[in-house]
Amino acid sequence: MSSGRVVYMNGNFVPEAEAKVSIYDSSLMFGDMVFEMTRSFNKKQFKLREHLERLYASMKYLHIPEMMSIEDMEAVVYKTIELNEPSFEEDDEHRIMIDVSRGTLSIYEDVEGLHKGPNVIIADFPLKWTVCSMGHLFDTGINAVIPAQRAIPADLLEPKVKNRSRVHYLMANIQASQVAGKDNWALLLDPDGYIAEGTGDNFFIVSRGKIITPEGRNILRGVSRDYIFELAKQLDLECEEKNIEPYDVLNADEAFMTGTPFCLLPVTTLNGQKIGEGIPGYITNMLLNTWSKNVGVDIVEQIKSYSKTQQYTSLTPYQFQEQK
Repeated sequence: MSSGRVVYMNGNFVPEAEAKVSIYDSSLMFGDMVFEMTRSFNKKQFKLREHLERLYASMKYLHIPEMMSIEDMEAVVYKTIELNEPSFEEDDEHRIMIDVSRGTLSIYEDVEGLHKGPNVIIADFPLKWTVCSMGHLFDTGINAVIPAQRAIPADLLEPKVKNRSRVHYLMANIQASQVAGKDNWALLLDPDGYIAEGTGDNFFIVSRGKIITPEGRNILRGVSRDYIFELAKQLDLECEEKNIEPYDVLNADEAFMTGTPFCLLPVTTLNGQKIGEGIPGYITNMLLNTWSKNVGVDIVEQIKSYSKTQQYTSLTPYQFQEQK
């Protein structure tokens, strides 16, 4: 693959390797950055507007000034894709990463050559970098692991803002990776002991034909999570938000996680104990198949094909923090 990808950075397109942020930027000092990551199906962006709306809501909450309108941002995303398409292979999908930081801290603003004001950075790279190690999970499922690390509640740090201050996600992933076995993904509890979210994915169970997901208080409300409600309506299935305890998960019929790059992955065990029959469930597969039909891509086969041919390093638990 050509290495000629470019990145939009503060009004200019620069070679990917030259897209850099100052060491004095607020994002480095405080993790003070909001972001979004999207994917395409057949090279067409999926739910881009919804991702951008969440980005602008995050910027508003953190008082980061808008450097362009949401319409202009959308146009720049498509221009970034257009410029990078010649560097993508025919079977590649576009994985867009948008980062917006507050910019250089005021005490460093007099340093010569620094960009003044917020940084807006839009990168575009192949989706398969993210999902190339996930193909087998559609058959075996994930082992969800409840780590000691808890989710941070909204009264301490608003989780509905998609931000780069994510050390708690990282700690949860490290703790999950230290559990014996493979395919362990962290599933965080909130301070009250209810299931909250994964470290880059939302969680669902299926019980007696009903789809249930944690309330949206102490979680990042994922775009893919919202799409499950759309799919449920399309399939005439009941879907509700409700407090879920680990007890409820172990006694559920099915479970799954949602995230932008992989869409939907079955969860077949919790802390090594079977959920239902310990295999991907009927409704889980129904949702996934309907999603595939709606976007015109066999999601499972596409990701499995990446798993067979991809030569990039597989995603580790430490890296999986940015998917919803």
